[in-house]
Amino acid sequence: MPPPILGRMNGTRNRGPVPEANRISSLDTIRGVAVLGILPMNALAFGLSKAGYVNVSADGIGQPLDSLLGVLTMVFIDQKMMALFSLLFGVGVVIFAERAAAKGRRVVWLSLWRFALLAAVGLVHAAMWFGDILVVYAACAPVVLLLRRLPAGVLAAAGAVLALAGTAVAPLVQSAANASEAGLGKYWFADGGSMPPAVEAWFGLGAVGRALGFMLIGVALYRLGIVQGQRDRAFYQRLALGGIVAGTAITAVAPAQHIANGWSPEHAISGTIPIGLGLIPMALGYMALIIMWSRSGRGPLRPFRNAGRMALTNYLAQTVLGVTTLGWLLADVGLTRTVIAAWVLGVWALQLWWSTWWLERFRFGPFEWAWRCATYWSRQPLRRDRVT
Repeated sequence: MPPPILGRMNGTRNRGPVPEANRISSLDTIRGVAVLGILPMNALAFGLSKAGYVNVSADGIGQPLDSLLGVLTMVFIDQKMMALFSLLFGVGVVIFAERAAAKGRRVVWLSLWRFALLAAVGLVHAAMWFGDILVVYAACAPVVLLLRRLPAGVLAAAGAVLALAGTAVAPLVQSAANASEAGLGKYWFADGGSMPPAVEAWFGLGAVGRALGFMLIGVALYRLGIVQGQRDRAFYQRLALGGIVAGTAITAVAPAQHIANGWSPEHAISGTIPIGLGLIPMALGYMALIIMWSRSGRGPLRPFRNAGRMALTNYLAQTVLGVTTLGWLLADVGLTRTVIAAWVLGVWALQLWWSTWWLERFRFGPFEWAWRCATYWSRQPLRRDRVT
């Protein structure tokens, strides 16, 4: 029997996929860029030591190009794509609730069941790789569901506070760490010991705060019609230019400070402050730029939109590819950031191709389809020629 939480969902008419004409194309485009954009940072975690993720000098450096790539990813990618991904997840929570309510379903229970399924997928994913974010998303999602009707200004303010929580306490954690290997562990040193509890707690606080914060910011932007691309072009031009310029200028202070101080552990944690301060303007600038691109209809939009429609499948596939190749098969070859960047380009090409190939034949990505079937406790139509 279907679980009782599904309530009035008898029949199959309202369980099918959202018609493509009703999809918000800008959201698919942003999601596609974001899911591909998180790979360069995750790939560092697949192939290098944990310290190499935050400390460019710690691992993966064999030539000047490696250092340059490390700085560029820190300025333009680190946390920015995950911020976009989180922003879109918050929007997705609200859209799902709105559509469920319009069809007379039990919004809260159906949503909670869906989040529980996501947590289960995340736990399996976490068993394969320590960097899973799905469990965090599943834990934050009920909060978004609860707060979704608050005024947009309140949501945006609360989201900003949460997103900056880790940044706010960074100086205190830096002081407590004492700039030593014992005080920082593998957070900063490639051969360091376990990450001290204070540093680990700060790291977790920052990750959860950013995830939930950007989810709430995403809901605010949805309520204002911004993330859907409903404002005029001049609005998005100003937001893109101002956000990216300001975000880049602020964020660039972090690698400049590290380079000037020889990547000293004295700035290991406090050096993340410019990255945190620049994150919101940079993410909003990227969002606006992608919306303008999506509205223009130019360039290879379709593959990116398709990658966004298969975001869960692509995210999980990246881990499988990364763990098996960078983490296992190539673990003993001394990977550099340049080699990892070449690997990332190959995976991008593969995922853009397979997302389009798959969606030409099927209505959902494989994991999206399985999640939907489990959500509604019934087999959903998958092949396009079987959808009426």
